[in-house]
Amino acid sequence: MATFINRNMATPANYYRPPTYMPAAPRPDVRDDYERWYTECIPNNRMTLSIRSGIHSEVNWALNRLCRLVLNDHFLFSSLPGVIDGLYDWPEWYVTEGYKDVNDAQLLFSTTPEQAQQRLFALESLFALRNAAFQEENAIELRRHSHTVPLILNALHNLDHTKDENAEALLHIIDMFAVLASSFVVRPSTPIRSNPLPPIMKILSETNNRTMILASLMALTAFFSNPGNSSNLHPSSPALTASIRYLPLFIDKQLIDACLNYLYTHLSSPSMARAFLLHPEMPSVLKVLATLLLQEQRAIEKAFTVDITGPIFTAPSMSISTRDHELTQEELDGLVAKPEPQRCYDWMKTMFVAKVDGELTQVDFWNLYKDAFQPFADQYPLLVASDVIKNVTSVFPQAQAMVLQGPVQRFIVRGVDRRKDTTVSEKYRCHWDRSQCTSPPFASAGELYDHVLQHFASAETPEQPCTWMTCPQSALSKQALSSHVLTHLPSAQPPQKHPSQSDTITLPSEGYPYPTEDPTTRPIPPPRSTTITYQVPLADPPSTSLTALLIIRILFRASFASVDAAPRVDADHFGFPGIVEDTDDPSDQADDGQPDGDDREGERRGRKAFGGIGRLLEGIRIRDETLMSWITEMIDASIVGTTN
Repeated sequence: MATFINRNMATPANYYRPPTYMPAAPRPDVRDDYERWYTECIPNNRMTLSIRSGIHSEVNWALNRLCRLVLNDHFLFSSLPGVIDGLYDWPEWYVTEGYKDVNDAQLLFSTTPEQAQQRLFALESLFALRNAAFQEENAIELRRHSHTVPLILNALHNLDHTKDENAEALLHIIDMFAVLASSFVVRPSTPIRSNPLPPIMKILSETNNRTMILASLMALTAFFSNPGNSSNLHPSSPALTASIRYLPLFIDKQLIDACLNYLYTHLSSPSMARAFLLHPEMPSVLKVLATLLLQEQRAIEKAFTVDITGPIFTAPSMSISTRDHELTQEELDGLVAKPEPQRCYDWMKTMFVAKVDGELTQVDFWNLYKDAFQPFADQYPLLVASDVIKNVTSVFPQAQAMVLQGPVQRFIVRGVDRRKDTTVSEKYRCHWDRSQCTSPPFASAGELYDHVLQHFASAETPEQPCTWMTCPQSALSKQALSSHVLTHLPSAQPPQKHPSQSDTITLPSEGYPYPTEDPTTRPIPPPRSTTITYQVPLADPPSTSLTALLIIRILFRASFASVDAAPRVDADHFGFPGIVEDTDDPSDQADDGQPDGDDREGERRGRKAFGGIGRLLEGIRIRDETLMSWITEMIDASIVGTTN
């Protein structure tokens, strides 16, 4: 016995432990790896005795270690019997008596050490209770404990949220309330001091503390998720106003998530959904929700490009003309004085080229020679036709003169063809006399203009019409005509092409004639490059987008409730979990089953609002086919609703 007593006296607090309380096979608890013996699972473990001792040093020791222990997800109140009872002592003192010591005088003078120590104990106890409450087994312990609800109600009704000294305590209290809010039911007959809603609503309507707003919205979301509390919803709830106010803050994901969750819970009640259609901010809320969907889908989308360009047929922008070569005056002067047959040989080299399948009639061959040199026959005699034809083989060995038998004999020269001159369409060619002018192209616009003036300068009549190509201009005086003809002449300095502009013309089809007399009648050609770029979502939208889509869907359903094209209520509630049907409320509809005046006005405003976000909805893409069908259905119904 002496040995047993000495062993227990070795503990720091010198507490005697009767042997009957010792477990048969003790297993050390090393959850925080610090003084593991004080967490032994016995009613008089040092943690429980210290926290309830009233000795500040012992309380401080216990709370310091509890604040570290509750950070572990495996911490359970059941492993430390009696600790949860001791954690209520200091918070209850603070919310009933201690908060009264917080006054304006403390802004100038610090509190006494005794008050500061007790307030610290209360905050640390609330911290331990709040953190441990997020573990399911601990939450059950809190719900069952008789001190939990009185502590929460006293804190909400007594603590002034505008004072910084109460902010931390209130945050812990609201978080604790959120844990048990789903099982907390408030009836219309519930006394005001037993109702946690008024103080929380007041906090939401007055505070600018982001953390407190988050905590309050999450607590109310859990509270109204219980259908028994739906009677406490109000169309002008401060929580609804706060959710709408902070909804556009897309950069704050946590706050947006809290606002969306509360909006969804609030609007899941059909009566609140119908009432919200009359809310002045309803159209703006719809636009914000649709914009949120569009913004969040950009992060999960990828662009794909498909080239569907068909065959493209082009022609040079400057038309190419090909014609038989004619002797120039310079070439003729060089040939005339040469002796025969050298002159004939050189003439053939100038006028013809070898071509395997080419052929000319012997008559045409002789006539070309004769027409070229007949004017000079008196001074330079011509060869006879037979000699000219024979000379072809001397110049072009593969060519030969032959006779083709048939109904009509044909005398031809095969193996040669006329030399061709390929030239770009003349820019400064005269088109007077309906393009019958035979003058060669001119070198400049000035020379062309002087030439055109000569066409009508010598006319005997004082007036004459414009005969440039197909110009319909009626008779004008010579002075007016000289000004008018300038409209037909090409510019001496045409506008410079854009670097991206091609040098070819796209044709409507293969072989389409170009140029045409009237370019304006040319069919529209296909685009040179036709590509389709589209976005494809690669993943499902985040939870905030899904919640926003659910809210939009609820409002859509309420807006089109009396329209034939609207979706009907079914057992699945369109995939919405937790929607409560107010089918038992006789005030929702008139006796004839038709919506009353306010409902009809709400539906009208709702349909108008959905028509306003139709373009936004058209840009939403969701990978899930069912969710995408919702978007498509809302777009179609919005188009019909705006046209009715």
